[in-house]
Amino acid sequence: MAEKTPRRRLPVAQMNIVIMTFVVYYLFFAIQFNSGGLIPSSAGDLGGFAQAIVPTATALGVYVAWFVFQVLLERLLPASIAEGTPLADGSRLSYRINGLAAMITSLVVVGTGYFMGWLPMAWVYHHFGAMLTSVTLFAFALAWFIMWWGANNPGGPGKVGPSFFRNYFYGTALNPRTPPVTGFDWKFFCECRPGLIGWVVLDLCMAAAQYEKYGEVSISMWTVIAIQTAYVLNNFWNEAWLLTTIDIQQERFGWMLVFGDLVLVPMTYCLQAYWLIDHFRDPSPIYIAGVIAFAAMGYTIFMGANLQKARFKRDSDNCTIWGKPAEFMDTARGTRLLLSGYWGKARHMNYLGDWMIALSFGLSAGFGSIIPYFYPIWFALLLITREKRDDRWCAKKYGDDWQRYREQVPWRIIPGLY
Repeated sequence: MAEKTPRRRLPVAQMNIVIMTFVVYYLFFAIQFNSGGLIPSSAGDLGGFAQAIVPTATALGVYVAWFVFQVLLERLLPASIAEGTPLADGSRLSYRINGLAAMITSLVVVGTGYFMGWLPMAWVYHHFGAMLTSVTLFAFALAWFIMWWGANNPGGPGKVGPSFFRNYFYGTALNPRTPPVTGFDWKFFCECRPGLIGWVVLDLCMAAAQYEKYGEVSISMWTVIAIQTAYVLNNFWNEAWLLTTIDIQQERFGWMLVFGDLVLVPMTYCLQAYWLIDHFRDPSPIYIAGVIAFAAMGYTIFMGANLQKARFKRDSDNCTIWGKPAEFMDTARGTRLLLSGYWGKARHMNYLGDWMIALSFGLSAGFGSIIPYFYPIWFALLLITREKRDDRWCAKKYGDDWQRYREQVPWRIIPGLY
């Protein structure tokens, strides 16, 4: 009996590239050409979708101009200097912190251009498919450049393997900079500037399209813009905190992060505003007040937990939380683990607050489609995965002390539930 030939499976890197790209395009198809339905229907306009996603020179030019504009703001605006965490050799990289100024400047420039009639912001909505493909092509090209540059100019911890696709997907350098070490930091820039600021601008473009179409901007549109803008502003208000995240400290910069930062974030996180152009235009004020209250609760937990941890790290001996001296556990490493406040309720209750904010984005768009809930659903999976990764990393770092800590704080994210 002849042996069966083993079925060849697409390697993880290639598979993830295909899946992530497909998801972004499918979400656009579903919300614009399938009436917001997740499952393709007979009314789905595949022909219109195929025509809409053809890139144009104008769309590519618009995005390149936006990217270059953000680079110039990062380089030219006044900035404070923050040091990153120590690298393997003990050295630290310096980072320019001026994201808040860049965001405010961007919004002033875009707003002025719109009201002066120079920037037809609704154009982005009418050419969203072409913009999506243009941004995607730019991200693929940038990831290739970063892979090549990181392999030849690592400027720090790097890893170049025999597989092209693994190098392309995961990256070849932890901190690719041009020039190395002292120059422009590609990862820190892309983590925030073009995508997060672009997300807010895309929201405003959707509001402009709704105004162009109906002569007004709905309260639901203003709600999602306000909540999402506050979220991004908070990110830049605490920009230096990003230097403590796993993305900056441990993840090499490759296609995975490039695509996530430049394509996934702005082009899918704005889908609530995209949906609201033609839907949920007259919600109950009581419902909207409830959504805002839910978002405010999420912000309170998220920011409160992060501030508690920051104060504890700064001065654990004199730190008070909720009116009482902070409780903590000493470890063999010489560091302390916080047991007070939100951190005594769950090991990552800040994730709960962050997810509540994400869910408020979807709630702002009502319940006419599942697509506006893509972000909170995806984010929940991401946070659960990240928490488990953090737990493994801390178990390795702290050893038996981490098990003792888990016994004192048994809940991972949601007290009493998970």
